[in-house]
Amino acid sequence: MRLGGFPDVHNGTVGSMGEAVVTLEQRLQRLEDDRAIRDLKARYLRACDAKDPEAVRDCLLPVGAVIAYDGFPAFADREAFVAVYAQLGCAPGIFDIHHGANGVIRFVGEDRATGQWSLLFHNINLTSRTLTQMGVEYDDLYVRQDGRWWIAETRSRRLSCLIHSVDAAGQPVVTVMGDAPETFG
Repeated sequence: MRLGGFPDVHNGTVGSMGEAVVTLEQRLQRLEDDRAIRDLKARYLRACDAKDPEAVRDCLLPVGAVIAYDGFPAFADREAFVAVYAQLGCAPGIFDIHHGANGVIRFVGEDRATGQWSLLFHNINLTSRTLTQMGVEYDDLYVRQDGRWWIAETRSRRLSCLIHSVDAAGQPVVTVMGDAPETFG
């Protein structure tokens, strides 16, 4: 059975009146791929919160991953990124929460997709006695290799920032409100 309604990136078949035609199996595969990508992004964010460098590594493309987060140096491979993440993000007294939402996945081929995500990031740093909240937007590229989806490229833009410094008595004072500082971490 053939169904019309959206472009067929699998075989380019075109039905009557110029509509792309896809099979039910192709539509089901697209839904499964979309779910796999959403689960991949969730695993990545949860691994960051859990301070699990191996799980973070396992989400990023093994060779050639690009990680370019606003406020951090850019990385051209996952190993360099994971090493810095383990050093800074997994230090004692650092607590993070990454709440990703509003994911929009677009397929640009059978084995390639892009994703846009909103992120509410919350950080507690006991050493510097700061509380940080940031609004962030992610732009990702996903690729399927060896039968599974990977984050091949991930970039972020910080849209807003609120940083409190906490004094010895436990009272927070706003030190940054609005634009984020040049660097973070």
